[in-house]
Amino acid sequence: MSKKLCPKIILEGTRLTLKTEIAFALNEHPRIVGPRKYRYHSPLVSAEWCAFTNVPWGRGLINYAPEEEAMAMETYATWVRLFELQRYYSWIVDRFHLSTMAYQQQHTGKHPDFRWLEERLAAAGFRLVFCRRSPESFVAARQERLKISGKPSQYDDLSLFIREQELMEQLVGASILPRCTVDVSGSDVPAAVETIADWMESTGALWCS
Repeated sequence: MSKKLCPKIILEGTRLTLKTEIAFALNEHPRIVGPRKYRYHSPLVSAEWCAFTNVPWGRGLINYAPEEEAMAMETYATWVRLFELQRYYSWIVDRFHLSTMAYQQQHTGKHPDFRWLEERLAAAGFRLVFCRRSPESFVAARQERLKISGKPSQYDDLSLFIREQELMEQLVGASILPRCTVDVSGSDVPAAVETIADWMESTGALWCS
């Protein structure tokens, strides 16, 4: 019997860096989750769900209001406890605590402390993948996104994304989680997935010890 694959990956990066596309591809890639003879619903988790308000593009774990901070921290504690309880499973997360830190610093001036969360994520075997693109490549990425976006106005000012990416680079650098950076400037999702799979395999992160 082959070793059980149970990778745990957090994808971080600003918008237009193909995190969701990469997350879906990872979640069906035989090197990450094994060969599949039929399709089933392996979980994808996201802090971008905006589940705190009953309106589209509302608030959630990333952009919570000050009065929702306690609820956000409780939600993070609930997620990490779930990860700990189900250690021998694959978990792919599309944006998480670093996105929260970046948003809150930029928009409220607050600096939420997620050291406790990172320590537990690291102990559970999570790895951090930072998806970044060159500043000039955001223009083409926006054009592609506008073809499908339900809220095109959120992509009007690309300088917001470039500044957030610079901040996230600092946050990634300060993280205690094992990490790698993937360049998505060419919008090549298959290449990004192979880079991540190579790194996970070479570091022994596809299996639990």
